[in-house]
Amino acid sequence: MNNSSMFTADRTTHLKIVVMSLVCATLVAGIGIAARMNDGASSNARFETAVIKVTAPVTAAANDGHSVR
Repeated sequence: MNNSSMFTADRTTHLKIVVMSLVCATLVAGIGIAARMNDGASSNARFETAVIKVTAPVTAAANDGHSVR
């Protein structure tokens, strides 16, 4: 039988495509889980960043009277 088209492919060809897709998806998911960031200290470590607080607005004026806010 002609297996060059998705419409004319037989049942085993479709099964091979599904199995190969599942294997590839599992491989990508496994690489993604293995490549996550880990600081080595503990698995529940949190990454923290500096907090920037909002201050009063600043107005800069030029000599021509236009202000940029």
